[in-house]
Amino acid sequence: MIRALRSAASGMYAQQLYIDTIANNLSNVNTTGFKRAKMEFQDLVYQTLKGNGNTAEQGTILPTELQIGHGVRPIAIQRSFEQGNILPSGNPLDVSIDGEGFFQVAKPDGTILFTRDGSLKMSRDGAIVTSDGYPLEPALTVPPDTTQVMIARDGTVSVVLIGETDPQTIGQIELARFINPAGLSSLGQNLMKETVASGPPIVGSPGTEGMGQVSQGFLESSNVQIVEEMVAMIVAQRAYEVASKAIRTAEEMLSIANNLKR
Repeated sequence: MIRALRSAASGMYAQQLYIDTIANNLSNVNTTGFKRAKMEFQDLVYQTLKGNGNTAEQGTILPTELQIGHGVRPIAIQRSFEQGNILPSGNPLDVSIDGEGFFQVAKPDGTILFTRDGSLKMSRDGAIVTSDGYPLEPALTVPPDTTQVMIARDGTVSVVLIGETDPQTIGQIELARFINPAGLSSLGQNLMKETVASGPPIVGSPGTEGMGQVSQGFLESSNVQIVEEMVAMIVAQRAYEVASKAIRTAEEMLSIANNLKR
């Protein structure tokens, strides 16, 4: 019975973390460029009470074995990088990525981080930055006498200056992709960082090196599907309830065994 208590408790703990993951997905349903996460589980070690292949009393070979499991554990949280919906924003500095790739941003200490959030802004110095003020990498600076900013599908950034009609190119938006994007580490603020598991970034212009293209005036919404998350929440809740009933049943059986002598 003690084994049943611990096994069921591990199931309750696992479902609790699953609910935490679902809640985070739902809370970020309107977060630009957010990618949903899914909990993965593994069964724990088994105790073999009778092995297969052994000879039974009648001289026959046992075709199966007698094993008792010891519960479950969360093993990983897999992030899905499926494309979110591309929605118009009306802001000429907003940029979405249609396909693979991440924008590169530079922190004040020089660290390069990665994001799918293309809601860009212009600093007081004309630098194109994120909502937190981190500049794009490579840096892009808009001249003060600019009347229009244009971003092509290949990431080329051009401006039209006061008194002129022909656009001038001021730079290029570059994207980065990873062999294993699920290996990136989330930092919050819609930012991710490179890890050993993700591999080094492959940098290139939009539309090259397997990168997606960019669209000016659009943003990528979260890829969270509310209905799917609600169904997963119901399943996790029922699994939690069943595990709690298993604990209650094991406790009642222990109580019965304890009262046998009375």
